[in-house]
Amino acid sequence: MQLKYQGPKPIISEHGVSFKDGKEDKYVYIQTAIEILNAIDHEYVQGKVYKYDAKILKPSDEEIEKIIIGYKPELKQTIDEEITSYKQYLKEEIENTSNSHPLLNKDELSALQNNLKIMHEYRIQRAINKIYYMHIIEIISDLIKEHEIKDISTPFNEKFWHVLETIQGALAKVKNYRASKIKENPDSTIELKIIS
Repeated sequence: MQLKYQGPKPIISEHGVSFKDGKEDKYVYIQTAIEILNAIDHEYVQGKVYKYDAKILKPSDEEIEKIIIGYKPELKQTIDEEITSYKQYLKEEIENTSNSHPLLNKDELSALQNNLKIMHEYRIQRAINKIYYMHIIEIISDLIKEHEIKDISTPFNEKFWHVLETIQGALAKVKNYRASKIKENPDSTIELKIIS
């Protein structure tokens, strides 16, 4: 199970395969999430504001995997289990096409099944990328809680915005954890504020 860019979300039907605009592979956000992880993972002195300058060199996919495994050694096994579960879902999806698409005739069902089979590996790779991404977000959320981080500011761009929204969603799922909000600042930054 290795990180690798795959592409946008496929829309699979009996007529063929198309790709959905705006549903990019989570792979494109992984480097940005790693930048945030690097920025917040250090020793803290209470009351001090920390500033992190992103490095020009970006880690390779293999280095990213090593970074994540360094935080969560059990992750390889967890990812294998999640992918096995996803493969089972894909298998059942193909087996149940006649039940889930009762209006299709025999030829249309066959075409749909073939299109699902053709996109099998593509969808698995997208799932692998999403699983890695969500585990990076989980690590970031854990560090935010551990260090009681109140505020993360980043450059204003679509990738940072997406990652901050994902972090915000992860924090919202934690029982008894504080609310957060994202705002755009006049200095072309965006900020995730964790509200006390």
